Amino acid sequence: MNENPLIRLEDLRVSYGKKNVLHDVNLCLQEKDFLGIIGPNGGGKTTLIKAILGLIKPQTGKITFYKNNQPVDRIGMGYLPQYNHIDRKFPISVYEVILSGLNNEKRIWQRFKPAHHKRVHQMIEQMGLSGLEQRPVGALSGGQLQRALLGRAIISQPDVVILDEPNTYIDKRFESQLYSLLEEINRQSAIILVSHDIGAVLQNVRSIACVNETLDYHPDTELPPDWLEKHFNCPIDLIGHGNLPHRILKNHTHS
Repeated sequence: MNENPLIRLEDLRVSYGKKNVLHDVNLCLQEKDFLGIIGPNGGGKTTLIKAILGLIKPQTGKITFYKNNQPVDRIGMGYLPQYNHIDRKFPISVYEVILSGLNNEKRIWQRFKPAHHKRVHQMIEQMGLSGLEQRPVGALSGGQLQRALLGRAIISQPDVVILDEPNTYIDKRFESQLYSLLEEINRQSAIILVSHDIGAVLQNVRSIACVNETLDYHPDTELPPDWLEKHFNCPIDLIGHGNLPHRILKNHTHS
């Protein structure tokens, strides 16, 4: 891969109070990369993406963004948070949620242009939400809400799209469409996909990072079993049924 960095993390350390969540984290995300982030629960995956998004400040280390191989203050980022971080009581419609993804394309006192509304209609159709434009988000199913939030995350065609467990509440029918859509998005944007579903991640990403307090990077998805076992601190096997493999844990005990 050509060296066209988009985000570089150097010696990152993130703590909550006295608890050290991440330490010695180094990573370089390339333009149009498709990075899968895996790791055990509580290992720091969500904390890492919050640091990249600027939602939390690292205690030490450096995050640098790039455009055309030159450091810049910021890049365009789209973010799909975990489902359980969404306030379903907030009075906003599907249309308004997706339209809000274009807020950075106008000044705060300006109205959205017809071209913006046209893109929203196209995104609603692409997300399979036609007919639900005016439905409040609180009346949506979990999968419908995830699709609306994904539409918001990608409508501005950001430099990187960050997805935190995107298929948690998406129905199986749309799950295959989701990964086809991400493949299309990846032609224009880098993608960081955080997921506990290792099998699905390995099928769709180009490179892997395992986050378990620190970060270990693998440049492709041909992972030796001992690499996974080492970084999860658990023995893991790969099984498959149909066309979709899954990672499962062997019988084991923790000391």
